[in-house]
Amino acid sequence: MAIPVHVAFIMDGNGRWAKKKGLERIEGHRKGAEVADAASHWCADLGIRYVTLYAFSTENWRRPKEEVEFLFELMLLYIGSKISNMLEEGVRMRFMGRLNELPPKLGDFVFQIENKTSMGKKLDVIVALNYGGRAEIVDAVNEILKIGKEQISEEDIAMNLYLPDVPEPDLIIRTSGEERLSNFLTWQSVYSELFFTGTLWPDFTKEEFHRAVDDYSKRKRRFGALD
Repeated sequence: MAIPVHVAFIMDGNGRWAKKKGLERIEGHRKGAEVADAASHWCADLGIRYVTLYAFSTENWRRPKEEVEFLFELMLLYIGSKISNMLEEGVRMRFMGRLNELPPKLGDFVFQIENKTSMGKKLDVIVALNYGGRAEIVDAVNEILKIGKEQISEEDIAMNLYLPDVPEPDLIIRTSGEERLSNFLTWQSVYSELFFTGTLWPDFTKEEFHRAVDDYSKRKRRFGALD
């Protein structure tokens, strides 16, 4: 079976999951964090090298201030509690997005986590945080303009993305029934295979993940060419 090198997740449906159960939205996010951790392990078990998790978009600032603050605090507590596990398991955690706009406490935490896990060789877990695909392209172009280039190539943009060494995602999985990318990996996703499921993220299981990978393995990826 063909295994993707890089799988990305749009983890949608936490709030709806909580509402269905009569819980506050923050409980959906709490459960969603547990599933994100589990999904990273499912990927590692299959030999997948890169996992990207869409945790907080540039548009998510429009949510209620209390919810945003809870999300950031959840990241601090949950990721902080997993550092020793990541070191034991060879996980490297990285972040992508406009990290300079994060609250100072979270920004410092991101820097520390990246440093502490930098030697991980088994799995790169990439957290898209204050991330937007269009913003990433704008930031890449502005970096190129700083060096005075007048003609910009695709290679120039690719080399100035947030994490230029990370291969483009082979498979993007989105939960909750929405069938769009929502400003996620806009540049990198042009030839990604897409898998949509109606399952809300907190209910996403290992079995459904394997179904997505099995579906991926049966597709023919031509990248614009012929067989």
